[in-house]
Amino acid sequence: MQPTIAIQSFHLLGEELRSFLAGNTSNQEQWEQTIRLAEQENAWFTKGNIHLAVKGISSWLEKDKLAKWLSLYPETETKNRKAAIVGVVMAGNIPLVGFHDFLCVLLSGNILHAKLSHSDSRLLQFIASRLIEIEPEWKEKIHFVERLAAPLDAVIATGSNNTARHFEYYFRNIPHIIRKNRNGVALLDGSETDTELTTLGNDIFSYFGLGCRNVSKLYVPKNCIFDNFFLSTEPYKEVINHNKYHSNYVYNRTIYLMDGKKFTDNGFLAVIENSATASPIAVLNFEEYESLEQLSSHLLEIKEQIQCIAVSTKMRDKLLRHGTSLPLVAIGETHSPSLSDYADGVDVMKFLVAQFL
Repeated sequence: MQPTIAIQSFHLLGEELRSFLAGNTSNQEQWEQTIRLAEQENAWFTKGNIHLAVKGISSWLEKDKLAKWLSLYPETETKNRKAAIVGVVMAGNIPLVGFHDFLCVLLSGNILHAKLSHSDSRLLQFIASRLIEIEPEWKEKIHFVERLAAPLDAVIATGSNNTARHFEYYFRNIPHIIRKNRNGVALLDGSETDTELTTLGNDIFSYFGLGCRNVSKLYVPKNCIFDNFFLSTEPYKEVINHNKYHSNYVYNRTIYLMDGKKFTDNGFLAVIENSATASPIAVLNFEEYESLEQLSSHLLEIKEQIQCIAVSTKMRDKLLRHGTSLPLVAIGETHSPSLSDYADGVDVMKFLVAQFL
């Protein structure tokens, strides 16, 4: 397929996504029915969170953005390339989390064999059907399978640390990208504005904290007081009304009380001192630091556990003056990656085009 045709088809898909969010697509009822089925399949996939995921995807699917992104990989325009079969094992922790891999495989000119998560089996299949209706040539390029089987030329697999070990062994003889558990963290130094602290709530509570880009831990100065933080997160208190989130909040809070652990909470989030990067649902870990130099050194040591680092404007400037290579994003923007913000910092498009010229 010609790159211009491929870009145009995804642009038109983006137009449909934006129309759906505005409530005026010609396929509105099909979209709504798909969302209802996705909610039934996975109680964490609320309508609001599905809309949030669709909004993020639609922001990528604009002709100019796609063309600029693909221009970084001129190999995709090489004629007479043999399309490779790329197997993708997709996660299901948040809605449509595998879409970026879907996009990369197709726009690199290859053939997709996707193994969907049982937690998210409907949304991407429906979006793929809409793309095929826009451009029928995609039908031969998109395949949803129950299991990945030979012949495969490459594999991209996302899972837990445990499943990653299985993937590493199973796909050991095939070029692959294997992703493990990662989390977002936030660095605070007291210079954050009220607005920044409030938008930090987006990074913590979006998707109920289940995404790899969700902030699960705060790094704070010594003797930090959380009063302003709790006040700023008050707009997100409705999260406790979700049954599964509420159950996790009550469970984790009860465990801490029974174990005699010291923590602070505001009725919908427990904040506890813990060196772990990952935290349970409805819990936010924190760790104190003594200096920016010590903090930067520590973060570089655990870089493999971190997907992104949310920082204020002032903190970002401080870190950049130190020449940091850490994956910094603005507070409130952890769930707004660009097309070039690859999971785990691994350039998927570079991997795909390098294998199959």
